[in-house]
Amino acid sequence: MDYYPVFFKLEGRKCLVIGGGGVAERKIRTLARYGADIYLVSPQLTPGLQEMSDTGRIHHRAGFYHAADLTDAFLVFCVTDDQDTNNAVAADCAARNIAVNVATDPGQCSFVVPSVVRRGDFQLAISTGGNSPHLAKIIRQELEHLYGPQFEEFTAFLGQVRKQVRETVSDPAKRRRILNNLVDGQTLDILKQGDLAQAKERVKKCLS
Repeated sequence: MDYYPVFFKLEGRKCLVIGGGGVAERKIRTLARYGADIYLVSPQLTPGLQEMSDTGRIHHRAGFYHAADLTDAFLVFCVTDDQDTNNAVAADCAARNIAVNVATDPGQCSFVVPSVVRRGDFQLAISTGGNSPHLAKIIRQELEHLYGPQFEEFTAFLGQVRKQVRETVSDPAKRRRILNNLVDGQTLDILKQGDLAQAKERVKKCLS
């Protein structure tokens, strides 16, 4: 099965997590970074999840999964070790056309979660289609060294430059030409080496 790569805007959207163990906590902490409205169903929680529930960062219902938990859900993550629960969640989501990820069974997933290198708005997602999460992790670690923290500031800088060009250059062809030439391979190599200042200067020269 092929998966279509896409980035979702999760801010304010209901994301449902079923299961309260360590895997659930890792997924929930990631979802929280993207501003999701997180609902959690589990009879027991890790201490970290309990703290998030106590402070109102997540909505927790203590108990076992019911189909009604899916109401208004945008994404569903099932991270239990109970096969009957996993089967029920997958079937209920399929019947309602809700995207679901079953952590222990790629065959029941309508989406998989990639391994991600995140530098602010700059993100690289690596997926093996669920065949080898460990391989995706190894590649992510390599890319983390190659694309360092400087990419966060540089990406934000490019966003400012893009806005400036769009506001000041009225001719569409000229605007497109400027934007397409702001970054080249040499600038990228300089940035990979950690010289953020020089990379910015090259962009400014292209802009001028």
